[in-house]
Amino acid sequence: MKRFFDFFLAIVVTAIFLLPLVIVALAVFVTSRGPVLYWSDRVGRNNRIFKMPKFRSMRVGTPAMATHLLSEPGQYLTPIGSFLRKSSLDELPQLWSIFVGDMSFVGPRPALFNQQDLIGLRAQYGVHVLLPGLTGWAQVNGRDELPVPAKVQLDVEYLQRRSFWFDIRILWLTFVKVLRREGVTH
Repeated sequence: MKRFFDFFLAIVVTAIFLLPLVIVALAVFVTSRGPVLYWSDRVGRNNRIFKMPKFRSMRVGTPAMATHLLSEPGQYLTPIGSFLRKSSLDELPQLWSIFVGDMSFVGPRPALFNQQDLIGLRAQYGVHVLLPGLTGWAQVNGRDELPVPAKVQLDVEYLQRRSFWFDIRILWLTFVKVLRREGVTH
């Protein structure tokens, strides 16, 4: 049921956001050199690595690490990078990952391949069995502001409470947070 819902919703969201997808792609292309999409190595279900696309908001050559770990992350942003991140428009290409089954709309956010602390804690608590999500319970409860142990505890809570209606609640809360631009540091 969840896979069918994800696939159906991905079609609807893609149709709604087709024009913004094209506009953002053109804006990224025009405002900075390099590819429009950044394909990030991420950790998926059962700790399998997959390639996750995002609109490129950072300059070519930025170290592959969590933004909060960069010294002066603002220096790496493209001219429209801050806007893309705060508006979450950089996340739209992840619809592709939902289409191909690497991600769901709701689940723990996929860790970067080198976030060993997050990957290890998720495996320890059994969260690694979940398909990662475009959004999740941790995202609507703090997003970038949460330390790793707090994220994992929220991921565990999602694992225990997951249901269709809980996913709907998380999607609604995500919509509200994105409109308010809450929880994004850069």
